[in-house]
Amino acid sequence: MGDLINNSIDWLLDTLGLSGFNVIFITMPLAVIQGFLGIFPFSTLIFLHTSTLGVINGMLVSWLVSIVSAIVVYTCCRYWFADWFDRRMQRFAGRYEKWRKYFEEYGVWTIILLRTIPIVPNNVISFLASVSGIKPGPYAISSLVGNLSHIGMFSIISSSILFPDQDISLLTGSYIAFCAVLIVWFLFIKLRRRTRSQGT
Repeated sequence: MGDLINNSIDWLLDTLGLSGFNVIFITMPLAVIQGFLGIFPFSTLIFLHTSTLGVINGMLVSWLVSIVSAIVVYTCCRYWFADWFDRRMQRFAGRYEKWRKYFEEYGVWTIILLRTIPIVPNNVISFLASVSGIKPGPYAISSLVGNLSHIGMFSIISSSILFPDQDISLLTGSYIAFCAVLIVWFLFIKLRRRTRSQGT
């Protein structure tokens, strides 16, 4: 599997004549397209970045393009296409209504969870956030954190396939610690809110 991925990536880069960090000139627009249409998994771009730039640089570039894509899609849907998209979402009201409720109840934590665990497409996350009560600032922060978590997980997976001899124990341990901090932070905020509500 690793050889197939490497050969496909090498063919794409050779065809486009891109190398090193220049790969961002193709992956950035691809990330925006993926953010709107979701026609291919974002993990494809993570594989591309990791193979071309190595694990750490690949993670950072993947993080950058994912943030740009998330903000572009959110901004367009919130300020330009909100009415049109809201009408379109009525067709899928039953399918995504529960997630919309979670957006209203848990706000940025829902985005962080959905960015981390790809159970809902990236474009749908941005669409739902744009028509919910989540403001641009909190959305940007939650996308920063959620995309970092998502990319960390897939970078571990991709590096184990593309670089099977490379020691990724530090990266894996850092990712586990990062997730543990998020869980503790979430529980702390939930407990504090519950304490305040009981106090009033």
